[in-house]
This record gives sequence, C-alpha cells and structure tokens, in this order.
Amino acid sequence: MSQPDCWERAETQASGGLAGLPESGERVLVMGCGTSYYVAAAYAWLREQAGHGLTDAVIASEMPTVLRNYDRVMAISRSGTTTEVVTALASLPDDMAITAVLGELDSPIAEIAADVIDLSYADERSVVQTRFPTTLLTLLRSNLGASAPAISEFIAAARTATTQPLSEEVPGQFVVLGTGWAAPLAQEGALKCRESAGLWAEAYASGEYRHGPISVAGSRTLVWAMTPLSKSQISAITATGARVHQATEDPQVELVSIQRHAVEWARRAGRDADRPVHLSRSVVQP
Repeated sequence: MSQPDCWERAETQASGGLAGLPESGERVLVMGCGTSYYVAAAYAWLREQAGHGLTDAVIASEMPTVLRNYDRVMAISRSGTTTEVVTALASLPDDMAITAVLGELDSPIAEIAADVIDLSYADERSVVQTRFPTTLLTLLRSNLGASAPAISEFIAAARTATTQPLSEEVPGQFVVLGTGWAAPLAQEGALKCRESAGLWAEAYASGEYRHGPISVAGSRTLVWAMTPLSKSQISAITATGARVHQATEDPQVELVSIQRHAVEWARRAGRDADRPVHLSRSVVQP
C-alpha cells in the first residue's frame, strides 16, 4: 500500500542525480538473486531498448567464468548480505566499477561497492519483497528518461490499484504472461504467489505460452496477462477453459495488483503472506 509514496520519493531521488548509476554508453552487467534478478532483467531490456548501451542481467549464483568487457557492474540486494552476490562480486577484476543498490547500508555488499544507491526508505520487514523492487524500478525508469508526467501517471494508477476491490478468486493454477521488459515482471508476479499463497504459479513470455505450457491449462487456470494479448492468443487460452485477466495498466502497476491478490489468497489459505515457509529474509550460506 505504501508503494506509490516510495515511487514518488524514487523519482525525486533519480532527478537529483545519483553517483554510480550507469551512464549512457557504458557496458553494464546487472546481477541479483530471485526478485532482484527479475528487476535486473527488466532493467537490462529497458536500458538497451532505450539506446543507453549493452546491458546484461545475470543470476548471481550463475555468474559465468568468462565475461564480456563491462564498464560497470550493478548489484541489487535488499539485505546487502546475499552470499551469492558477495561471492560473485569477489570474483570480479579489482579495477571493476561496482555499484550496489541496497535496502540495508551496513552490510558486506556495501563494503565491496565503490558506489551505493540508498533505498533503505523502501526496505520492508516482510520476507517477501514488494516495495523495494518496484521502487528501484521507478528510480531506474526515471534515470533512463521516463518523463515526469509518465511517472506521475503510473504512480496515480498504482494509488488506484491499492484501493480497488480484488477481482479474482483463488485459482488452481496461476499463469502470468508478459512481453519485453514485462516478461521478467511476470516471473516476479508468479514468485509472489508461490511465496505468499503457496500457489501453483508459473510465468512465461506471452508468445511462449502456446509452445507447450498451455497444455496444462484447464477450468481452474487463471492466466494474468501483464501486457496485451492478441485475439488469437486469447482464443487459444479460453478454448482450454481457463479464464483470462487482461491488464489495462502499466506492467509495474499490474505487479502491485498481483501482489495484493497474493496477500489475499494467502489469507484465505491460512498462510502468513509475510513469512513464507522454508524462506528467510536473506539467503546467507555459512
């Protein structure tokens, strides 16, 4: 519910200029784990498509041993303690420019980085991340040149989304679809529902859904499209008996709506949406 306020603060933060954010023309590697990786992947797509330069996203635990020639590495970690991120950063050349985006500043990753982007105001007590990643997306989209009116528009839409009645009943299977930068956001939306509500939740690039995964769809399937589907895609999905939720807002706003559904579905299942089973706030290995 507090995300629109955090997004406004992020837009102001970005407009004031931040040392360490990639400059246009830099070759950039962005890394993270889980939610942070999905933000990294969305940013990589947006940055390259905006013409700011080569941008790769990598899961920190899957850091390749052979890298491209990057000018900067940006590490995303809410806790600043994730072991895989610390290990991946330690493997980089000593002269590599490292920027860390953190929710906690007094942390091992902050000690490694040359520049730190402070998002501690968007940190959260919950194990499940919601406002930290979306606040970072707002900051990054602003930095990439999204206009103030455009940002104000999706912030206003998010305020509306936080108060709208929840429209979808608990599905037996939940599928989130998206294209372009929304494809990794679809992964993030499905993750929220797995973590909080314990649902069978999947995510795909929209065009990939008919290349196999649709074979599992049925009357208990809800397909939530974060970006518009074609008529043929909708026809193919509804022919399975599944119902389609077609987005009408910015994908980032749609993510907020999915988060809200995840919390409600968790409540109905008797689960604590903030403290999923088998998970901790940060994966720290001995």
